[in-house]
Amino acid sequence: MKRTWLVWSVGITALIVAAAVATDKRKSEEAFDRLASLQGKWEGEQEGVKINVTYTLTANGSALMEEFRPASGPVMITIFTVDGDHLIATHYCSAKNQPQMVTAAIDDAQKPLAFSLARITGLKSPDAWHNTGLTVFQEDNDHLTQQWTYESKGKTGKTVFRYTRVRQGAS
Repeated sequence: MKRTWLVWSVGITALIVAAAVATDKRKSEEAFDRLASLQGKWEGEQEGVKINVTYTLTANGSALMEEFRPASGPVMITIFTVDGDHLIATHYCSAKNQPQMVTAAIDDAQKPLAFSLARITGLKSPDAWHNTGLTVFQEDNDHLTQQWTYESKGKTGKTVFRYTRVRQGAS
């Protein structure tokens, strides 16, 4: 009888530990889940140009794709993923380069996400225009701000985009 109880007790303990581990998400995964809540369509305007942004969860939930469509100009894509205790944003830019930006270790999933340039592919020269950073501010479920930093010919700058969620039935 004692042996049966011991086997049952060990089995139950293993199930409890497994369940706890399964629900114990890293802060980076929590931050990614928060980003994933952006799924859907968003609208904004930058210097008089209307912009539509669509967020789609893809790759079996492991990547969030942002499709940036200005009313005039080329489409750009940014892919967000988790890498250990960091998030990565790889931006496929109209400047024909691909900056890969990384957050510091995430310690608070509710804070704005600040990505800094880690590496870049496709850069024709060090003076060529390229993004160097991105900060994502999720004000609430319907308002989003992105601050992009860039460098070109030794000068730096930033561009701020503000978006509002498009509700079902709205155009």
